[in-house]
Amino acid sequence: MITAFVQIKLPTPQPRDEVMAAFEASAPNYKGAAGLLRKYYLFDGIDKVGGFYVWKDKASAEAVHTQDWLAHVGGRYGSVAELTYFEAPILVDNE
Repeated sequence: MITAFVQIKLPTPQPRDEVMAAFEASAPNYKGAAGLLRKYYLFDGIDKVGGFYVWKDKASAEAVHTQDWLAHVGGRYGSVAELTYFEAPILVDNE
């Protein structure tokens, strides 16, 4: 299992309702994405947004997280998107 952490620093603080609207507009793009197990949208409440993705494997993640995708996602928020991959060898699930 591979995780991808995408973080974007917004040029200015954004109201929560605007950030949530942007998240809701993009969510359908990830429904049924091959190899995507889960995606969490992230907002620090001020000026950072991002996503935490759980992928079946790195090939699936890399098929989506291309340089063009990073440029598009960053551009949507008027900034640059930073991507970091992490191996997730152990999972604790309390559900």
